[in-house]
Amino acid sequence: MTRPPTLEVLPEAVAANVVGVRARTRGVVMAVVKADGYGHGAVAVAEAAVAAGAGWLGTTSVAEGSLLRASGLAVPILAWLHPSGIDAEAAAVSRVDVAVGSVDELGALLAQAPVGVRIHLYVDTGMSRGGCPRGQWDELVGLALRGQEARRVRVVGVMGHLPLADWADPAANASAVGWMREARRVVRAAGLGRPIAHLAATSGALTDPATHFGMVRVGAGLVGIDPSGTVEMQGASRLTAPIVHTAEVPAGTAVGYAGTYVTERVTHLSVLPVGYADGIPRECSPQAGVEICGRRFPVAGRVSMDQIVVDTGAESFPVGTSATLFGPDGGATPTVQDWARWAGTIPHTIVTGIGPRVKRSIG
Repeated sequence: MTRPPTLEVLPEAVAANVVGVRARTRGVVMAVVKADGYGHGAVAVAEAAVAAGAGWLGTTSVAEGSLLRASGLAVPILAWLHPSGIDAEAAAVSRVDVAVGSVDELGALLAQAPVGVRIHLYVDTGMSRGGCPRGQWDELVGLALRGQEARRVRVVGVMGHLPLADWADPAANASAVGWMREARRVVRAAGLGRPIAHLAATSGALTDPATHFGMVRVGAGLVGIDPSGTVEMQGASRLTAPIVHTAEVPAGTAVGYAGTYVTERVTHLSVLPVGYADGIPRECSPQAGVEICGRRFPVAGRVSMDQIVVDTGAESFPVGTSATLFGPDGGATPTVQDWARWAGTIPHTIVTGIGPRVKRSIG
């Protein structure tokens, strides 16, 4: 039997990316492993990041944080998106911090919270996508103070987001930085101590020290994606698939649905058992290609649900030969960024879209 389509995760690349970020900041690094570690496996990415010096972990929900805790990870964990609401009891049991971004959310948490749930006050610094509006910040801080005095919660963090960090322009971040400083000042003045402040994600961490505060949150950067496009990072996975069918066809042969690709000469076609159900973008340009035996060959015709066809020209490869769709190897091997460009999207959608039929392995 041949090896099935496989996404090989490379922990050493995750570690190298964490080391690279740490070299650019005096703040603590939070490794954000939401979306199953950007498609790479949350536990595997978290373990590699923590081993390389990440001091915190970030997740979407308390449930995700609890899974990390159950795997043996002991560093602080923060959950801040809460798609199913905040489970205060689970947060307390699993020692997962939760972010609260509104007076109503904090009120609901206080109504159910066991003693001492750790919270981060989440301020809207310009995204309008979550977080407490500026006009309600004083009210939220006052409620948090009363909750802390009653020992229902403990304020350990203040957080926001940078809406324009991908521009890699500190001037674009100045407004958010200014409001974050003011929000932190209000928290301190209220008597809530000096909780850790965090605003920057990967782009801010790499390009603008003014956004760093006490901690930076790195998610896409863990797996080699710099949304600002200014810093080279190491791709943390390699996607391979075996050739399952091959044929020699004459010139003028239409390939795939609608026959959008027609061979110009006698050529060899190789079929790979991955398609858009596995995360290969259907909307890819004619420049899309894969690496086989050290050479890049074009994808021929439309991506199907379960297959793609590759035109290997004069080369005939036997069934079972491995093709690399993307990886960090350079040369003929495409990158995740190449696929994003071919599909007119961002690299995040490529790595998070790899489907469950693709086997995962640790390199």
